[in-house]
Amino acid sequence: MSPFYQLSATSLNGQPIPMADYAGKVVLVVNTASHCGFTPQYAGLETLYKKYAAQGLVILGFPCNQFGKQEPGSADDIAQTCHINYGVSFPVSVKVDVNGTATHPIFRYLKAELPGVLGGHIKWNFTKFLIGRDGKPIKRFAPTTKPEKMEAAILAAL
Repeated sequence: MSPFYQLSATSLNGQPIPMADYAGKVVLVVNTASHCGFTPQYAGLETLYKKYAAQGLVILGFPCNQFGKQEPGSADDIAQTCHINYGVSFPVSVKVDVNGTATHPIFRYLKAELPGVLGGHIKWNFTKFLIGRDGKPIKRFAPTTKPEKMEAAILAAL
């Protein structure tokens, strides 16, 4: 079993999100922020989710306040931005750190598997990690990569 499936997160409403629940699915993990220039990517992510969820795509949003303090709000504030402003229906976790000593275990694992150009660091919000049906990370996408530009990689994984 992939180490990814041994990890878990906590949803905005305090419920556990075990990665084992997504075994056999293609997962896109995204560190997000509500007040970022890339925040409109929520809409594109939701479009991908609606288009491919029935084929096994899961998108998981992980709000992070480490880059320019662009996710300052509470869980309720984050939920409002995601759900009301962008219609997000995919799971979103509580705020996490993606760099530093308090890095969430999911991001510690993903950065070790797909280090990127900064050698194991995430440079900004909306960095994306595509995980295959076997739980192994396939590809890392830069914050500037729009969701629609990831569609071919997602389709190949599905």
